[in-house]
Amino acid sequence: MNAGSLRRDLGLFGAVVTGLGSIIGTGVFVSLAVAAGAAREMILVATPLAAVVATFNGLSSAQLAAAHPVAGGTYEYGYRLLSPWIGYSAGVLFLVAKTASASTAALGFAGYGLALLGADETLTVPVAVGVAGAVTALVLSGVRRTTGVNAVLVATAIGALLTFVAAGLFDAAGGWGPVTTGTDAPAWNRLLSATAFMFVAYTGYGRIATLGEEVRDPARTIPRAVIVTLAISAVLYTVVAAVGWSIGRSSWGPISAAHDAPGAPLAGLLASPLAARLVEIGAVVAMLGVLLNLVLGLSRVWLAMGRRRDMPASLARVSEAGSPVPAVILTGTLVAAVTLVGDVRLTWSFSAMTVLLYYAITNWAALRLPVEARRFPRWISQAGLASCVFLSFFVDPAVWLTGAVVIAAGLLWRLAWTLLSRTRPG
Repeated sequence: MNAGSLRRDLGLFGAVVTGLGSIIGTGVFVSLAVAAGAAREMILVATPLAAVVATFNGLSSAQLAAAHPVAGGTYEYGYRLLSPWIGYSAGVLFLVAKTASASTAALGFAGYGLALLGADETLTVPVAVGVAGAVTALVLSGVRRTTGVNAVLVATAIGALLTFVAAGLFDAAGGWGPVTTGTDAPAWNRLLSATAFMFVAYTGYGRIATLGEEVRDPARTIPRAVIVTLAISAVLYTVVAAVGWSIGRSSWGPISAAHDAPGAPLAGLLASPLAARLVEIGAVVAMLGVLLNLVLGLSRVWLAMGRRRDMPASLARVSEAGSPVPAVILTGTLVAAVTLVGDVRLTWSFSAMTVLLYYAITNWAALRLPVEARRFPRWISQAGLASCVFLSFFVDPAVWLTGAVVIAAGLLWRLAWTLLSRTRPG
């Protein structure tokens, strides 16, 4: 192994599959129902509105990745265009939140998969650890082989959503569900809260930027991949939201993430038991796709931090097959470790806060791009930054406090690591 560059094995199809595999998971199968429970009828506006916000942020990410096609995503952009400390903070936020999210996906896949099979649910943690290990082994084999598996997982998830839409339209032909009375919150408050939550559900396109060093012709491929990914996701989310609302306006959300399997909020709206089961199976498979893409993205951020000596330099080593082996192994180990103490309710709100901060830094960095590197008007990044800051006011203050503690701990680690590195001989 050496500290060389990763191999550019991803074309447009592979980049789009990576983005869709990161988006079409808990975002549509669970988060949509949670947002509907809070927003009620405003979910029909919040879903496309969140897509617009995600597009602003996605285009900022795309032009940054095209200008700096290296591993690391916003960690690297913040480092280069803002300051090392800001870039490092983005890296810490991503690593902490997404490691916990990956563990949640492993636990969800194991627990709900066992439930669907009627197996002993006490095996949830061992199976979660096992699936984390299996996904880690797959990622070690290289991004080209990973893309093939990813395509199958994405196709299964989309098939489940199309099944829901078809069955839902058939159910809706018999009449819409009763109109809900909604909540006591004003419509604008419900709209913005749901938009913030749904924005998080779109942000898997960031994996395309994180893997920028492995994309062929990144200046052209990355922007196109981000746009295609967001367009497909926006259409799917909006159609599913419309169908879900039409057949379950009094029963859709709120749900308990501790007890409802992924897909259950959507499947529970369908009259056909077969269609409902297919939706649940597709949702469980989609969680495996989320886990796979998170391990991919996390390992590339560890790699980038190792290159800059913010973490041990050994994490920057790349095998002859083009895989950052130490970074992937560390990622898989941490994900498996967190599954030993986690549960499926982990980090939902924390992830929302993290994503808003992370993309605020992304847009800020995009505004610092020189004119010759800019592919889209400045107002797009300005709108993305403003929307992230604005929507952050609708996140629980207790979650912000937790995030501040995490950032502070990360910055202290960087300071200590820097001082230690300076005192080492040679």
